[in-house]
Amino acid sequence: MGFTIKSISFEHNGIIPQKFTCDGANISPELEWSSYPQEANSFVLIVDDPDAPNGVWDHFIAFNISKYINRIEENEIISTLANSAVIAKNSWNDHGYGPPCPPKGKEHRYYFKIYALDTMLDLSSNSTKAEILRAMDGHTIAQAALIGRYQK
Repeated sequence: MGFTIKSISFEHNGIIPQKFTCDGANISPELEWSSYPQEANSFVLIVDDPDAPNGVWDHFIAFNISKYINRIEENEIISTLANSAVIAKNSWNDHGYGPPCPPKGKEHRYYFKIYALDTMLDLSSNSTKAEILRAMDGHTIAQAALIGRYQK
């Protein structure tokens, strides 16, 4: 089995429980990644919504996640990564996690994407997603995604 990311909070392509949304407790779900290449030196975690009305909406971006971390407990995304990663700005222009919060009506998909890199990225917390993705180019040795769905 290859590199995977999963959650005990919801199945891949399943419905994200309300408590993990802006309609609930505004908390992050538990995440765990496994079967990553041993040569991984760091991870990048991006949580985004490709169904947002004005283009992809970034809910969370972190890079240089320690290769010794492969699990984030429920509601612990910031406390787990604050000292072992660089948390970049999301689409709210905040260095934090924003839960799923689609406009009323259409179901949205939320991608929890994890990338294993063969290096650390020489970037600051003010780097944009585009800059991070550019710096990852040629250094991504494995990637995996977990998709959750939510509709108001």
